[in-house]
Amino acid sequence: MDIRQTFEETNRVLEASANHLAGRLEETVELFLGCLDAGGTILVCGNGGSAADAQHLAAELVCRVRRDRQAIPSVALTTDTSTLTAIGNDLGFERIFSRQVEALAREGDVLVAITTSGDSANIIEAAKAARARGCRVVALTGQGGGSLAEHADLLLDVPSTVVSRIQEIHAVCIHVLAESVEDSVASRAQTGGLE
Repeated sequence: MDIRQTFEETNRVLEASANHLAGRLEETVELFLGCLDAGGTILVCGNGGSAADAQHLAAELVCRVRRDRQAIPSVALTTDTSTLTAIGNDLGFERIFSRQVEALAREGDVLVAITTSGDSANIIEAAKAARARGCRVVALTGQGGGSLAEHADLLLDVPSTVVSRIQEIHAVCIHVLAESVEDSVASRAQTGGLE
């Protein structure tokens, strides 16, 4: 393994992602803010490393990134082991997120569905359940978005097929989204908006 080559590859994907995703990230921030303005919640799901990313995004929104501000309603659907194992055992692994969406999602909420392949069956089922309830779906994926792309309102697909590079850019996207939303929420609070 050539360590320097790994960094060079990451830099190439980062640069391509900046060009490919900047406008879509801005749209996602506006989507999040519209959801929050309406009193909605941002739900997040993913498997494996993407489960960690789901928890990361929800934590950044609920707690803070750089500045003190009001808490932002966000829930990672990856954290309740009793619910996950009950659904997996009784209804099947493919429904572990969609069943939670059925229970928690309300019209106007946003689901952030994270999968490097875009083909995780349980993520696709969650996206279908979310859209059936009048939620918007943001897909955070690898190149092309896989099968999830057709169930997404906004596709944030990293221009790479290498899982580790995709996950690295997902972390950057999470920080961009959390910081941008935080700045807007804090600014609106100062001017009397978004309570």
